[in-house]
Amino acid sequence: MAKHRISVTINGAAREAEVESRLLLVHLIREVFRMTGTHVGCDTSHCGACTVILDGNPVKSCTVLAVQADGAKITTVEGLEQGGKLHPVQEGFTEKHGLQCGFCTPGMLMTTSALLERNKNPSEQQIREAIAGNLCRCTGYVNIVKAVQYAAEKMR
Repeated sequence: MAKHRISVTINGAAREAEVESRLLLVHLIREVFRMTGTHVGCDTSHCGACTVILDGNPVKSCTVLAVQADGAKITTVEGLEQGGKLHPVQEGFTEKHGLQCGFCTPGMLMTTSALLERNKNPSEQQIREAIAGNLCRCTGYVNIVKAVQYAAEKMR
């Protein structure tokens, strides 16, 4: 199998790796760079636990080849906290009890932080549409929506 040298900026740090052409971005992040906050859930793009921000857009990293991310800027859940201060969505999930088991949480955090970058005041319907690709088996989504509303208010 052919190897490719790729470069990415992940959470603000330049990183390089030699990867096989079939390596998925989620495995580059978790196995090569040892950043395990991004979860592997279903391996079929249905659950959203692996969501990261790729060049400003939320993507399910199990659907992107690592070689496709060459030259890209990636933000993972580890990159949300800045200078020891939680991102408002992280605060919201804590304050409004937006998580239970926590497995979906990294993907939810990434999806909703991307939403709030684009829309500072989303309606409940817009929040629900944004997280429609992220499955949660525990919460019923009510507190996740409240957490995003909390974060939106804090960010305004």
